[in-house]
Amino acid sequence: MDALRIQGGARLSGTLAVDGSKNASLPAMAAAILSTDTVQLRDVPPLSDINNMVRLLGEIGCEVVHDDRTMTIRTVDPTANHARYDIVRTMRASICVLGPLLAARGEARVSMPGGCAIGDRPVDLHLRGLEALGATITLDGGDIIARADKLKGATIFLGGPFGSTVLGTANVMSAAVLAEGTTIIESAACEPEITGLANMLNAMGADVSGAGTPRIEIHGVESLGNVDYQVIPDRIVAGTIAMAVAITNGDATLTNFPYDNLLAVLDRLTAAGVHIQRRDDTEPANRCTVKVSSDRNLKPVLFTTQPYPGYPTDLQAQMMTVLCLADGNSIVTERIYPDRFLHVSELTRMGAQLFRSGPTVVVQGGGELIGAPVMAGDLRGSAALIMAGLAAKGETIVQRIYHVDRGYVKLEEQLNTLGAGIERFDLGVSESVESAVGV
Repeated sequence: MDALRIQGGARLSGTLAVDGSKNASLPAMAAAILSTDTVQLRDVPPLSDINNMVRLLGEIGCEVVHDDRTMTIRTVDPTANHARYDIVRTMRASICVLGPLLAARGEARVSMPGGCAIGDRPVDLHLRGLEALGATITLDGGDIIARADKLKGATIFLGGPFGSTVLGTANVMSAAVLAEGTTIIESAACEPEITGLANMLNAMGADVSGAGTPRIEIHGVESLGNVDYQVIPDRIVAGTIAMAVAITNGDATLTNFPYDNLLAVLDRLTAAGVHIQRRDDTEPANRCTVKVSSDRNLKPVLFTTQPYPGYPTDLQAQMMTVLCLADGNSIVTERIYPDRFLHVSELTRMGAQLFRSGPTVVVQGGGELIGAPVMAGDLRGSAALIMAGLAAKGETIVQRIYHVDRGYVKLEEQLNTLGAGIERFDLGVSESVESAVGV
């Protein structure tokens, strides 16, 4: 089992390009099922989740050719429609194939999805949305079975107890582009990944308007064609790297930075004393070059995770880690996934003063982080632990880094190009973290 050995204390500096978005790539790959032609995607990050989606598409009748960050997808067997548990269990985003399969082939059999253990995230909104379009939904042996001779447009409300559903919006929108008539999605997710998917579908011949707002209108078309689409930059990767620079009191330049898609994050970072400045105002605001630096003494802040354009839950753990070094008490409230605090106990092992009460954590800053053996519990929490290791005194070992490999392309190598001291090594099946660090 791979682990990371991190020598803390290095200030990050240099230049790094932000990768394409995993969360935008996965629904875009699924939407390729809708095309009667060839779909080409560029800037697709080479990640384990992407590889699992490639495997899944292959099983449901698609031929996928990919070289580095470019991918070409076309349907070769339109009769295949079973997304099996063996693959689907590896990532929650597998549910994205449900809508496209149903719309393009009239039937979809998709296993209930897996993913990070960060709380209950039911798929009922996906199913209600597809039922409103005329699908018949049944469950059999852990599989969702959706059938429809012809989908018909409808007005659909997709709000849930914790806000809109991103993957649910992607599923319903992808199905509705081939439905007969007009579909209105109310309380649609407003995330940039939804806007990117809508732009891709429109380039294929769909008629989607309002993406990026709570109300999306879709006029169904008979078929979709080919497209050459560039995936948007990954705003979570961009935010993570910017915070890694900040927590080490570094000074770095990031290119392909989605500035406009991170305004809530930039607001909280600015309040904490982190400076992210655009280098050229003539560049597109969603793909620009920024300089990241920070004040030597960070300030405490309050923030609450919210659906976009609010502060993203996927950057909660990373910001909490930065605030461990702020002078004063910060308050972090998680409104999307109230149990998303697996990183709290591990940060505490490194000397962080964190006090949780329900969905809220009080961060008592001002101390220092001390290197320790820690264990990653989910994707974004693992990134936070790596950041903590960069800022900590001494050596940190982070185990179970397969989590971080799901969302970041060789994160240790990217950070090492900025001057970090991180080594990936094989911990061994029987070797414990404690023995790895000589405890």
